Amino acid sequence: MRPGRAPALAVLALALAPAAARAHAADLIAVSVSEARPSVQERMVMVGGTLSLLVPVDADGDGMLTPEELASKAAALEVGVWDAVPLSAGGQPCRRTSTAAELREGLVELRAAFTCPEGELRQRFRALEVLPPNYRVVVGRSDVSAPQRFAQGTDETVVIPEPTEAGSPQGKAVSGFSGWIPVGAVHLFTGYDHLAFLAALLLLGGTWRRVLALVASFAAAHSTTLALSALGVLPLSATGARVAGVAVAASVVYVAAENLFGKDHPHRAWIAFGFGLVHGFSLASAFERYAPGKAAVAGLLGFNLGVELGLACLVLALFPMVQLAARRPASFLWIHRAASAAIALAGGYWVVDRLLAFR
Repeated sequence: MRPGRAPALAVLALALAPAAARAHAADLIAVSVSEARPSVQERMVMVGGTLSLLVPVDADGDGMLTPEELASKAAALEVGVWDAVPLSAGGQPCRRTSTAAELREGLVELRAAFTCPEGELRQRFRALEVLPPNYRVVVGRSDVSAPQRFAQGTDETVVIPEPTEAGSPQGKAVSGFSGWIPVGAVHLFTGYDHLAFLAALLLLGGTWRRVLALVASFAAAHSTTLALSALGVLPLSATGARVAGVAVAASVVYVAAENLFGKDHPHRAWIAFGFGLVHGFSLASAFERYAPGKAAVAGLLGFNLGVELGLACLVLALFPMVQLAARRPASFLWIHRAASAAIALAGGYWVVDRLLAFR
């Protein structure tokens, strides 16, 4: 192996640590629309941290929003949120007639009523310009069955989907099995806690047979709880979803610490399976944010397949580098320790950050 290849593994693993500040549980804004023209109703749901990036609503800076703080910022919410997501119909702007804000189980629900002319509804989410690039807006309807649309990055404009609409060049329709596959893959690669856990598993090294056993155990477990939770057999409350997030972060710390201090790992496949059950609940929570109340089996299967394809790509990219680095035991020992320590620190950050969210 050339000398430059071994450090590359450490760089890849260490790169996970700065991503700790971007836990994927908070990078979504869900929008639902209903209409009886000329009236159009819109409901927007996000976590308090997201709202604070748009409007300084946390007056005392304690990280907790209160109904009183929301009420005192009503005018600022109109400017910082609703003015930043203009709605139009038939090329003409809709007139906003009322707004409201409410806290619901740790989330912020913003509502607005509009009067709109006839024509195709479009909404431009200029608010994305002030949010980190990983943020995504999911737009759907609450009054009819229709495909969902995404807005992200510079793709700010969404055509509000019609019941019979097959698709549009503006926005991204998500429906059916194949449409959900890329959503699952993208979610895995932006789910930094899942990536850190998998990287910690792979850093143990060994043979392809051993790695495949670990990955298969993890995949079987998270697929099971993802399906059971998303289909309502084992539903999670908002508090349960937050507990699952803490447990996922703790799994990252545990596996990384075991890499550092453990000598033999005969039960690593069972550990991967046990923690995989927890990761599945976290994935289900994410899937339900993408498709609130509409966990169709085809969509769920496509989302899960996308997650598994992303998992396979990670293994195929990272594990050969682990094997190459392992050919130099002295260098690999340093890489193994440094990368495991970095992953443990990232996991520790997530544990603390998510526990503080319970305050």
